[in-house]
Amino acid sequence: MLKTKLQMNGKTQGAGVTEAKGHAPGAPRPRALPPVSVIGGGLGGLSAAIHLRLAGHPVSIYEANGRVGGRANLILRDGFSFDTGPSLLNYPWVFEQLFEAAGRDLRDYVRLLPVDPSVSFQWPDGTRFQLSSNLGRLLEECERLEPGSRPRMLAFLRDAEVKYRLSFDKLVTNNEGNFLRWLAALSPRELVRTGVWRSLDGELKRFFRSRHIREALGSYGMYLGGSPYELPGLFSILAYGELAYGLWLPEGGVYSLVSAIERLARELGVRIFTNRRVRRIVTRQGRVRALEFEDGEMIESPLVVSNVDVPASVLGLLDREAVSPRRRRRAEGTRMTPGVMTFYWGVRGEVEGLGHHTIFLPEDYAGGFDELLKEKRIPEQMPFYVSVPSATDRGLAPPGDTAMFVLVPTPLLSEAPGKDWGAEAREVKAKIIRRLRLHGVDIAPERIAVEEVYTPVEWRDLFGLHDGSAFGAAHTLSQMGPFRAPNREREIDGLYYVGASTTPGTGMPMVVLGGKMVASVVSGRESGARSQGRNGIL
Repeated sequence: MLKTKLQMNGKTQGAGVTEAKGHAPGAPRPRALPPVSVIGGGLGGLSAAIHLRLAGHPVSIYEANGRVGGRANLILRDGFSFDTGPSLLNYPWVFEQLFEAAGRDLRDYVRLLPVDPSVSFQWPDGTRFQLSSNLGRLLEECERLEPGSRPRMLAFLRDAEVKYRLSFDKLVTNNEGNFLRWLAALSPRELVRTGVWRSLDGELKRFFRSRHIREALGSYGMYLGGSPYELPGLFSILAYGELAYGLWLPEGGVYSLVSAIERLARELGVRIFTNRRVRRIVTRQGRVRALEFEDGEMIESPLVVSNVDVPASVLGLLDREAVSPRRRRRAEGTRMTPGVMTFYWGVRGEVEGLGHHTIFLPEDYAGGFDELLKEKRIPEQMPFYVSVPSATDRGLAPPGDTAMFVLVPTPLLSEAPGKDWGAEAREVKAKIIRRLRLHGVDIAPERIAVEEVYTPVEWRDLFGLHDGSAFGAAHTLSQMGPFRAPNREREIDGLYYVGASTTPGTGMPMVVLGGKMVASVVSGRESGARSQGRNGIL
């Protein structure tokens, strides 16, 4: 069995941070560190605030909404609980390390429920492929689809493990802005092992003949803003990471993890202000001076970390004259991941035929990517995924009922000018119900007792997502590592970035690691992450 047990150190200590730790009697007291303002209480902003507070900075978070969490937010209606964004937790070691940094134990704050089998992939012709962190079950599934593939799956896992460790130990948190120095962290042999010169699909073809296995493992590219035919082969680590470390649901839903991290931040002395929308970052002579809020109030702030998407920060929070025309063009030219349309359904009764997490792929897999990414439209045979969190945690729905979350990739707002998103949502919903019925999952519309729908417009307006992009800046070769927007604004002293559009990238674990990275830059310390916490994967 693949090992997925979390390694916890079990240490706890009292709340708060003391700047006088280790202060000798009669010695000069250390100089107080300047305060830091964090714009936005997403997971990246919360992580940055925690690490900055641990370094001794006074820290305040200003969140525009009534709750922190950003994309990872919460809808509560009529006994149903819906996570708005991420529906499962991967790479739990990242969150373990966040709590360890404060001398705490993640298990004292939230309970993680294993989700296994993890993800089921389904095609219109009835083909199914189910992933699992149980190695025996995974190999049986591969053999069923591709007889003789057992040794090839083992070879894939060994190869992806090397990529994963190289990525997290030497590249992901390597805050190096020079491309050659960034690559110099790898030996020539290690560089070849990353597969960065091949496409993700090309990398998968090295191991699997079955198109269904390749399509399943390559579909993760959708959330990175590219197709498996153009994204680097390095991203085979995405499927590997879920298999090796498992998928988890925090008891009470993903938002319970957000609440746990918020609680940790408050215990450490981070001040969190909700319903405080920042309208402008005030600069003068090339450095940050203050924040201006929507109500006109201004506060002085020598250091600011923006958890707003980098392009939205540059184009929306800074005065036009604060940065050069070249900097604005670079922000405008950022390639973003697609938008999404999300449906939150409270369904009366049990929904049969679905596990916790199912991804429905089209028969014309490559054509679907072309329609979305090149033709800029929702594919005719649209891919989508369905999460049924109440299948794992019954407390997320009233007794006997079902909480469902459906996500459909869409073009960005700028790619669909004038679109009637309300009408589009009705058409998409009908397609989802028809496709589910094709697979024996019958959800009559009258059974949907609770419904919320977020189109890219809602994602932009509620959470400030640039152009309605769901997952931040895309992970193309030209937007990876040193080529990605850095977490320090080069044209304005005192302004820093954290979140899905800066380093190291998108996804809950990445933005939490990014919080540590930006805190180390602000405080002038080096950052790093341990990817291990366990021995091997096989």
